[in-house]
Order: sequence, then C-alpha cells, then structure tokens
Amino acid sequence: MGEEAYRDFSARLMPTVDKSTVIGIRTPILRKYAKSLTDYEGFLADLPHTYFEENNLHAFLIEREKDFDACIEKLDAFLPFVDNWATCDSMAPKVLGKEPEKLLGHIQRWMQAADIYTVRFSIGLLMRFYLDENFDVQYPRMVAEIFSDQYYINMMRAWYFATALAKRYDATVPFIEKKELDTWTHNKTIQKAVESFRISDEQKQYLKTLKK
Repeated sequence: MGEEAYRDFSARLMPTVDKSTVIGIRTPILRKYAKSLTDYEGFLADLPHTYFEENNLHAFLIEREKDFDACIEKLDAFLPFVDNWATCDSMAPKVLGKEPEKLLGHIQRWMQAADIYTVRFSIGLLMRFYLDENFDVQYPRMVAEIFSDQYYINMMRAWYFATALAKRYDATVPFIEKKELDTWTHNKTIQKAVESFRISDEQKQYLKTLKK
C-alpha cells in the first residue's frame, strides 16, 4: 500500500518520527483497510508498534469502538505510545462525544499526563466537543492553565484558542486581552485567528493590537 514519494512527503511533516518507520500509505487507504478488519484485538494489544502507519491503524481501529468505557480503556493503553502530532490529531472516536459529562473527567486526567501527545489529545477533545452546545468558560481556563515548554502542546493550545475565538469570541477574547497565555502561544493564537475565515475583519484588526 505504500508510496515512496508520499512517504518522503509525510516524513518531512513529522520531524519527531524516524523516516525509516514511515511506509507512505495514504490516510483514506489506511482507513478503508481499518474498516475491513474483523479480528484485530491482538494487534491492539501488541504495543509498541514499529511503523507510523501501524499507530495510525491502531487509532482508526479505536475509532470503531462503540462502547464509551471500552474506548477509554483502549485510549489509556495506546496514548502513551503516540509519538507524533499526525497520529494524535487523526484519532477522534465519535462515541466520546455521546457522554460529554463522563468524558470531561478523563480529559482533565489526560491533561495531567507526562506524555506530550496525551496532553495534546486532551486539548483536541475540548476543541472538538466543548466549543458548541457543551461550552463553558471553565474549559478555555483549563487550557490557559497548562504550562509547558513543548512545541506540540503549545501549538494545540494556540489552535484551541483560535478556534474558540471563532466560535465563542466574547467568552474567549478576555484571555487574550488579559494576556493570560505565554508569549509564544498568545502570539500564535492571534496569528491563527487572523488567518481564519470565521473571524470578522474588525475582530482581526483588534486582535492584532493585542500582540505581545
């Protein structure tokens, strides 16, 4: 299934991943393969995997889980082995969104993890499931209070706040006005917000004045 040119392209986007572990399988092909499998529990238990695509396949198989508690159990087993942003961000089990109150406790727990991509994953869940009808101002507060020097955590924090500005501007802009984020994340949030089509020109002009 691998393509050499696509492998080279993908590897350039993932500096934390050893190129020799990238096969070069396009995501739609890998997702289709994941849907075709019927007996894969042994594969899920066989951690750590060797190849980047094995980790992505693992993520896509977790997405097939329809039981909330079983999904959490599989995520707890897998998240410590996630070693790149692409695998982390492509994993979005729909079953998690069906029980937002239960999920919130797990998000808070994952935010305290020592693993970079477990923390990144938790922020991504807040962005995916808690900026619409489940929104509460305590959630951006949780993200603001993450203190890290890790690029891939802070990039997700900036992505979260830029998306929150697009969806919940009035509730989110005070975090920027009061400069509650570290300088890098603060300025990256403004940059990503200014690039967004979902934020008005007037709002963009105002955000530019808030740069540190």
